[in-house]
Parts: sequence; C-alpha cells; structure tokens
Amino acid sequence: MNASLLADIRTELLSHSDEKTRDGSRRFFREPITCHGVPTPVVRRIAGTYFRQLRSAGKEEVFALCEELFRSDYCEEAFIAADWAYRLRARYEPGDISIFRAWIERYVNNWAKCDTLCNHAVGAFIEQFPGCIADLKEWARSENRWMRRAAAVSLVLPARNGLFLGDILEIADLLLHDGDDLVQKGYGWMLKEASKAHQEEVFEYVMAHRKDMPRTALRYAIEKMPGELRDQAMGRR
Repeated sequence: MNASLLADIRTELLSHSDEKTRDGSRRFFREPITCHGVPTPVVRRIAGTYFRQLRSAGKEEVFALCEELFRSDYCEEAFIAADWAYRLRARYEPGDISIFRAWIERYVNNWAKCDTLCNHAVGAFIEQFPGCIADLKEWARSENRWMRRAAAVSLVLPARNGLFLGDILEIADLLLHDGDDLVQKGYGWMLKEASKAHQEEVFEYVMAHRKDMPRTALRYAIEKMPGELRDQAMGRR
C-alpha cells in the first residue's frame, strides 16, 4: 500500500484546513464528527489530483487505500475514498458488493459518508449488476441505521434514470415503518427521484400507504410532484 501517498494527502488537507470551515461542517450533523475543516471543492480537487498518481495501480491497491482513508474517520478522507471508488466503476466486479457493505458497516457513521459512497459508487455498481439489489434488500433489514439508509440512497441515481421501480417500491415497503428519521428521509428521497420518471406509480404507492408512512418520508417522496397531487397526499383535499 502507498503509505507515502496517504501521508501527502493528509498533509495537503491540513494545509487547507481552517477553524471556520470545521465549525460550519459540524453544524450539519447531530452526532459528533471528525473533520479537518477543508472546503468541499478543495477536497474534490485533491481527490482528483492524487487519483491521477494511481493510474497504473490495480483495483485491489486502490481499494486498500480507500479502506485506510475510511478508517481514519475524517469526513474529508471518506469523501476521497468514495470518490476514488466511483472512479473505478469500469473495473467493478459482482463480488465488490461485499467490500462496499464492509465499508458501510465499519466506517459510515453519518449521513454524508453514507450518501457520498452510496449515491455514486454503489449506485453505479447496482446499475451494472442489478442482481445485487437483493443485497440492498438485506441491508434494509439490518439493525445498523446506515445500512438501512444505504439500501435506499444507493438507488437514488438509478431511480432518477427511471430504473428498478419494482425493487424501489419493495425496499420502500421494507423501510416503510422505520422509526429513524434519517432512514425515512433516505427512502423518501429514493421515492422522490423515482417519481420523476414514474410519477403515477409513486403517487399511487404514496396514497396507498400515506396513513402508515411517516410524515418525513411522505414529504420527501412527494416534493417534486404537482401541487394538486401533494395536497391529496397530505390529505388537504
């Protein structure tokens, strides 16, 4: 593993850190977070710059570096790990789902880490290997709140592309009564994105379950629908 590369990344992150950004980042989360305090555009630039040094590296080597970045617990380092994992999407294989699962179980401890990894890397993986949606359905039954959120937010971008509607509704069923508001927001977001291509079907789903669906999830799900449909779903008419 390229320990010197990780050391260089951390040195550069520290050179761009400041207390104001660090305090601002912490206000986005209820739980304590570990962060350097580096603006997101700078983190994105650093991710791209150092990935170019890994062009000749094998996928296993890059994934090992990602693991070390996640292990640090710093939000910026997790962002770089998720960015690199997505950049490897042309080299994904079906067995990589176990690596993504392990990262979520071991290292994801806030919604930003969950979404940064799952929206792009896991979402792209699922589009390539739809059979692995069965794994997401297992995640939806997990006791780990981040695994349950991941089951939904991994399908946000595929949903936006009009894919996997039946599976999306099945995962919504599995998460329907979840008491965690961050899970509710996750599956509501998934339904909202699905509604862009399948408005009628998602509206029917919401109407069928609106008495059971937590208000948080319902509001997210109908956010992009016409006002008349939103009013019906909220019981205003």
